[in-house]
Amino acid sequence: MDIATLIGIIVAFGLVGFAIGSGLPSFIDPPSMMIVIGGTVGVLLVGYPLAKCIGVIGVVMKTFMYKLDAGADVIAKLVELAQTVRKDGILALESEVGSIENQFMSKGLQMAIDGQEPTAIEDILYMEMDKISERHSVGADMFTALGTYAPSMGMIGTLVGLVLMLQNMSDPSSIGPSMSIALLTTFYGALMANILFLPMAGKLKTRSKEELLIHEIILVGIQSLVAGENPRVMEQKLLGYLPPKERKSSFD
Repeated sequence: MDIATLIGIIVAFGLVGFAIGSGLPSFIDPPSMMIVIGGTVGVLLVGYPLAKCIGVIGVVMKTFMYKLDAGADVIAKLVELAQTVRKDGILALESEVGSIENQFMSKGLQMAIDGQEPTAIEDILYMEMDKISERHSVGADMFTALGTYAPSMGMIGTLVGLVLMLQNMSDPSSIGPSMSIALLTTFYGALMANILFLPMAGKLKTRSKEELLIHEIILVGIQSLVAGENPRVMEQKLLGYLPPKERKSSFD
């Protein structure tokens, strides 16, 4: 679980709540919530297919629950496999494939064991990386869109509130509720966009880059395996993908 996402949301909402203090009940207005939340969901349905909109729930979970192999661990595993290949040949990896949890690595190794040409392996794995990137970008784009829709719906709510207020200036008792709608819809829209939607879009983009980096390491490692490179040479090549503080040689 990515505890940073949860902590960030709690801290952000907590500080806003602390600033509001005892006046919190005044910031709860069901009509304003309906305009912003309902309107944002409705506009999302207009902009994206229903299946994609339903899938947003799963995308939200990815910002909280996400498992990614560490780059150093992936490199160590590839070096171990390279040592096996150097000693017993590429077919010796047949018994290793079933125990590898990373599906991208498992797929690449199986193609290498099956004797596919290095260019074919590279083309297939790069194509898969491109499709993964496309799927990730859809989720991030949807949250970026939500971050745009929410403040816009808040502005629409503000205009609704102002129109209602101006229509009933002769009735002082109606001015307060109308003004409440006008101000709170903008508040809700800004809150949802800047604490939830836009930060989540940013995190999804970061996660996508991290996953694609791991896949690129795996791809280069499999190319080295097929070429029969020395495990030390392969390791030094792959460690170049990691920040200096994360680099650790299996031969030390």
